[in-house]
Amino acid sequence: MRARHLIAALLTLLPGQLLAQEGNPIGDLPIIGAPSDGGTGFQPAVTELARDLQWLDGMVLIIITVITVFVIGLIGLALVRYSHRRKKAPQAFTHNTPIEIAWTIVPIVILVFIGAFSLPVLFEQQEIPEADVTIKTTGYQWFWGYEYPDHGFSFDSYMIGSPFTGGDNRLTDEVREQLQAAGYSEDEFKLATDTAMVVPVGATVVVQVTGADVIHSWTIPAFGVKQDAVPGRLAELWFEAEEEGVYFGQCSELCGIAHAYMPITVKVVSQEAYEEWLDWAIAEYGGTPREVADAGGAVEAPAAATLNEADAGVVEDEATNIEEAPAASIVEQ
Repeated sequence: MRARHLIAALLTLLPGQLLAQEGNPIGDLPIIGAPSDGGTGFQPAVTELARDLQWLDGMVLIIITVITVFVIGLIGLALVRYSHRRKKAPQAFTHNTPIEIAWTIVPIVILVFIGAFSLPVLFEQQEIPEADVTIKTTGYQWFWGYEYPDHGFSFDSYMIGSPFTGGDNRLTDEVREQLQAAGYSEDEFKLATDTAMVVPVGATVVVQVTGADVIHSWTIPAFGVKQDAVPGRLAELWFEAEEEGVYFGQCSELCGIAHAYMPITVKVVSQEAYEEWLDWAIAEYGGTPREVADAGGAVEAPAAATLNEADAGVVEDEATNIEEAPAASIVEQ
């Protein structure tokens, strides 16, 4: 992991234009999943899961509104009917069995009703289907790393304008040039990254999520997915995007001083464009050619992707030596 951070630091010495990806075949795509200034509500849903979540939110909002209006009405009725002006002498109440039964049973019925719709959505989220594309994403302070294990390559994704790309997290003329060179405008500042996760439209994509240092959280609101990236644990989420375009997300777990500068970019493209990009990425990042991977050949993980595993192996070996040391000393005695 130290080597990864050292390489990222060296990249800050390069001019901004050198950070552009030469030959990347992904062309201009419509920006669909992005926050709007002063907007309320959800981003456009482009997965079945996102639509289900947004519908569930609307249904629960209606129930909450009805309950709120009912309770406020009861409070208002009590204020008017039992005010000091209307009744000089206070009344004493102890029990009211019908009301007590009602306020016990009605909330149970409401919760069962909500659960009947929310549990299927929860199971849809958590039951991971067989993947067409598998991608491993790792959260770092403060950028994301992506690995395509089926094709043996990985790359890192930095916010355009961050120190990793030669900026200082401010919108400057140089950052505007980098945004334009990447196909964005200054409206996408703090959202756009120098590289992006690329997936084919209509494919079942399984994302394995973990963290390298502290807890992060990977999310794309338009997909209806969010998963904490916990160091030492590998979690999964899945989605099936139905529309080509660019979708943005941001780290959703406080992870340090630069938490606000850790965006996520996903580009959904056609199957043909994805295969063309895959060939380019394999050549760019030193992966395994698709012909070999499709034939079941061994996929060697790139050095950058195996740094954490190597560090973990060293820690494991040290722990083993520590555990074996007392036994060795007993034998000597």
